[in-house]
Amino acid sequence: MAHKFSNLKRKLPAEVRTRAETRTEHMLAELPLHELRHARKLSQLELADILHVRQGSISKLERRTDMYLSTLRRFIEAMGGELEVTAHFPDGAVRIQQLADIEDESRDDAAELAAEDSNTG
Repeated sequence: MAHKFSNLKRKLPAEVRTRAETRTEHMLAELPLHELRHARKLSQLELADILHVRQGSISKLERRTDMYLSTLRRFIEAMGGELEVTAHFPDGAVRIQQLADIEDESRDDAAELAAEDSNTG
């Protein structure tokens, strides 16, 4: 006999529910780029169209572990988000402000995306 998940969840001890909710929030707060794109309901092709590159470039970008911050910023903005960089220290966190002013440095990310695009084709 099938049971509604909400009914089963309600029967769990409060401590277990709290632990599960905390873990879920943590997992949703940390996503690889491809999972973030999926969560935003975008295909690689749609994102490539927004960024004016080939789909293969998006695939490569999503697998990279190193890229310009301006490239990552452009990728996030293409999905409708905003990139913020924060440094965390034992006594608090600091948002790195100078990265918010990147405008003319977009040629770095354009060059990186173009390089990815030419390597894909």
